[in-house]
Amino acid sequence: MKILPRLCSDCRGNAAAELALVAPLLLIIMLGCTELGNYFWNEHTLLKAVRDGARYAARQSFTNYNTCAPDPGTDLSSSTVGTNTQLIVQKGSLDSTQPDLLPNWSTATFKLTCISKTTAGGQTMGGVYQNNSIGGQLVAVEATLTYRPIIAVALGFSGVGKQLYAQSQAAVTGI
Repeated sequence: MKILPRLCSDCRGNAAAELALVAPLLLIIMLGCTELGNYFWNEHTLLKAVRDGARYAARQSFTNYNTCAPDPGTDLSSSTVGTNTQLIVQKGSLDSTQPDLLPNWSTATFKLTCISKTTAGGQTMGGVYQNNSIGGQLVAVEATLTYRPIIAVALGFSGVGKQLYAQSQAAVTGI
């Protein structure tokens, strides 16, 4: 009978018991922060890549945008400028042998379109566009990519199928 009071006053296993109770919660918080950080990093990378693609497309010659003059909504994705812009967005380079900036690029959709021919936002385009026969052009680059979680798949959380979307516009300068 003297063992029970002695056993109740023994504190040697307290740290291990507390760790066993708190460790799952700490592990979930740590892995959740890692997954959330990865999501934001992927979103930022896609947004930066789309901005770079829009800047690249905007600095192409006006002659590449002759098809935009009659129809401002023209899809340029299959043109040479569109193909090169997609390489900039996908790989960060015109070199097609470079690795993709983001995983899961096979699920991506890409679009390069003309926004306007002579007016943008109700204002007549002037400056570099004033003496240009096709008028002012704005190009829009859009990309949608399926997010691929790094940790959630292994743990069975549902992050699969979430879409990352980015869009950027730039005025064609014809440089």
